Amino acid sequence: MSLLNSTSVSSERIAAAAEQFGTPLYLYDEQTILNKCHDLLKMPNAFGLRVSYAMKANSNRALLQIITGLGIDLDVSSLNEAKRAHSAYIPYSRMMLTSQEIPLGEERRDLEDAMIHGLKYNACSLRQLDLISEFAAEHSLPLTIRIHPGIGSGESVTRNTGDKYSCFGIHLNDLENAVTFAADKGVIFDEAHVHIGSGGDPKEWRENIDRELAFVESSLPDVKVVNLGGGFKEARMPDEKPADIQELGLYARKRFHQFFERTGRQLMMAIEPGSYVVADSGYLVTRVLDKKSTGEDGFNFIIADGGMEANTRPLLYGSRHPFYVISKSGELLSSEFDLSDLYPETDYRVVVGRCCESGDSQSLDSRGHIIPRMMADPDFNDFLVIGGAGAYVSAMCLCNYNSYAQPPEVLLRMNGTLQLIRERQSLEQIVMNEKPV
Repeated sequence: MSLLNSTSVSSERIAAAAEQFGTPLYLYDEQTILNKCHDLLKMPNAFGLRVSYAMKANSNRALLQIITGLGIDLDVSSLNEAKRAHSAYIPYSRMMLTSQEIPLGEERRDLEDAMIHGLKYNACSLRQLDLISEFAAEHSLPLTIRIHPGIGSGESVTRNTGDKYSCFGIHLNDLENAVTFAADKGVIFDEAHVHIGSGGDPKEWRENIDRELAFVESSLPDVKVVNLGGGFKEARMPDEKPADIQELGLYARKRFHQFFERTGRQLMMAIEPGSYVVADSGYLVTRVLDKKSTGEDGFNFIIADGGMEANTRPLLYGSRHPFYVISKSGELLSSEFDLSDLYPETDYRVVVGRCCESGDSQSLDSRGHIIPRMMADPDFNDFLVIGGAGAYVSAMCLCNYNSYAQPPEVLLRMNGTLQLIRERQSLEQIVMNEKPV
């Protein structure tokens, strides 16, 4: 039986991957990634569309090569991300760096070399602009400017990147100073960038289009590309609704046409989704180690061999992921998307990991309180599979806490084969950089 949002991943393939590579492991479906990329590339637009993948969502080089192979560029959040992508044979000319970093010394030399080879630099603060402007002017390199709009929207407060609690970008109050400073240095901004948050309200995303076009019209006469950021809502759970990128594209196309009618300027639209591309392609496959109960007024616990160290999103954000219980033989015993055979009186359970932390649960609310969830009662060595794990899971894992090793990553190819794309970390690799006293 196929699992959610995948044409290929079945309970039998989950069991086969676990048998071949051990648990815990991350499993990604190539077909799902390709489908998402094709959907984005078909997003309606007025005068051209540039799609960039937010590499921070999942930086595995095999996935980067698949995504960029379709003509999608990269949004990188650190100089090391850019170097990492470049080591996977992706040209710097297909990347834009949007970062809080202030590269100095050797890192500054690396940044300059990357920019000479085509890396686009997104100025996110007045200090960044001050430090890079002379080099950009000397080499006739236009810059992007990230604008802090003062308004944001996110799935949680920690994923809102546009309001006063977030410091990403040059605030509107400083926009005129930034534009004047750049002009005095002989630097132009040919791209404007605003990203208001991840997984937020589509209504706020539409309003952000109008705000950004207003900034461009009033203050940025050289801009040719309007970058609307990413943050498209993805549906991991049954009660969640994904962003309608066709509807958002149609709205943007209308506004870009109206902008052209007012100003005569044809602007390219740019977007940079991450979760939307890979979230529902991924599964964290764990094995049931133990079961415990805390009494009549307590909970029934399932202890898995992967927890907060492999997926920290529930602990960080109160994020929800779908659960699947699969038998050792590959039979799907329960799915978050069909709980009709389960009983509320007996089938609520709590999934926890092995870490020595009370917060090591895969089902928590935003305050860190455990939330029991309905699922089948597994046997020891059955599989507890956590869906929606393709984005911000392996990339953010606390893999060496309690000295647990980073799990391997496996790709289910379109031809049905399983390909190892990251080996399991060894204990020797965990300690290799440590030095004795």
